[in-house]
Amino acid sequence: MVTLTVEVFAGRVGETFQIDTGGGTVVMSLIESTRLGEALQPEGRAPFSLEFLGPLEPVLPQRTYRFEHDQLGELEIFIVPLGPRDDRMRYEAVFA
Repeated sequence: MVTLTVEVFAGRVGETFQIDTGGGTVVMSLIESTRLGEALQPEGRAPFSLEFLGPLEPVLPQRTYRFEHDQLGELEIFIVPLGPRDDRMRYEAVFA
């Protein structure tokens, strides 16, 4: 399994992820990978956030989803909808 860090995702900005909603699949694009300070967690990882853009409908409620990526494989990520941006819905995941 891949250790999730800001660096792992920084190289994936612009790439797509398939999200299993339990009732179908939604495709989202990673648009931002941001480090949140310099303090390291006990496992040596700095906190970071990810921002994704998905379709405007359906709006996915906040919860953990299975994300699939060609190189990273399957990942369980908790996302929160942030609201629309242009004609897409924004979502955020925070890793503390």
